[in-house]
Amino acid sequence: MNWCFIIPLIVGLICGVLGYLLGKQSAATATKVIKDVDNTEVLKWREKYADLEGQLVECRKSLKLEREKGAVGTVLPFDAAKVKAVFGKKVKQDDLKIVEGIGPKIEELFHNNGIKTWKDLSETTVLRCKKILKSGGKAFEIHRPDTWPKQAEMAYKGLWEELKQWQKTLDGGR
Repeated sequence: MNWCFIIPLIVGLICGVLGYLLGKQSAATATKVIKDVDNTEVLKWREKYADLEGQLVECRKSLKLEREKGAVGTVLPFDAAKVKAVFGKKVKQDDLKIVEGIGPKIEELFHNNGIKTWKDLSETTVLRCKKILKSGGKAFEIHRPDTWPKQAEMAYKGLWEELKQWQKTLDGGR
């Protein structure tokens, strides 16, 4: 027997098997990385889609408000005495803290994002409110702003008794 041919043949066979196994493992890892990248891309596109949906809702709401302004007329002027009579405390005009669920820190966060009046908040979508809360960090993400725009609209329109009655049923703005 000629060992000069058998030894390289055995070494080649072993290297071939190891190469096959390593290649198979690398392919599985590469496939997993591609799936992870694809999932990241899908999540980015879903977030972008949700953002665009929110913008569309805001545009529609803004258009509706513009149409209503022409048809409905003016909003009642702010009456501090009436608010004090209903809520039992002095409230300044456009104080966002009158909305159940909004405290001083959240009000500051909204002010920093351009929402400074009841009218501004009433024209803001719940999705945008959630984004603003998310931008403030984990401590703000637990809040649920589902009713905040509607509460702000009631304050803006001077519907104090109705707002107070509704707030009695709410739990931290929910």
